Amino acid sequence: MLSRRTILNILNRVAGAGVFLCTGVLTAFGAPLLLPSAPYSYTVLDQDLSAALLEFGNNLNIRVNVSAEVKGRIRGRMPDLPPREFLDRLTNLYNLQWYYDGLVLYVSAANEAQSRLLVLKPISFDAFKAALDALNISDERYLVRPAPGDGLVLVSGPPRFIALLDQTLNGLVAERQARPRSLTAEKPLGHQRLRRKMLRISSL
Repeated sequence: MLSRRTILNILNRVAGAGVFLCTGVLTAFGAPLLLPSAPYSYTVLDQDLSAALLEFGNNLNIRVNVSAEVKGRIRGRMPDLPPREFLDRLTNLYNLQWYYDGLVLYVSAANEAQSRLLVLKPISFDAFKAALDALNISDERYLVRPAPGDGLVLVSGPPRFIALLDQTLNGLVAERQARPRSLTAEKPLGHQRLRRKMLRISSL
């Protein structure tokens, strides 16, 4: 769950800027995965796919989390490609998805992808999307769009992406719901002060 201070910072940024633009290396708004442009040389005749992905992260000093559902073996020589293209080639060949959250590169099988309808109320879609962009969670490869209905959003993507959407929405909703209670708690005190002031005036 996001902290109250983090949510307040998000809401302040959303209110102040509206739509956030980011020139990320990978995708619009996505957390930038900084990879070298030099070709990644990978020579292997037969290796477990998960081990190859972990080795990829070790060689490039990137933390990699590989799902247990990622299965297969790499057989034969892989062409020398820039690291991003190498990662995308493995993704296409072995039906994988990857998502970088700014700290860890998560690799999962495509069949682990999740699709959900999230209830936004009392948050608007624009506020939710702006928060995702501000936190570099958005990724143009994965779906986040308003759905027909009352305050619904349709989301689809790998497990880590969906988990971050849930955490962000829960934090925003908790923050929004906390506001009316604090304002309501202040009203009786203000009402009592006003009543005491009126009583003093009437007694003069």
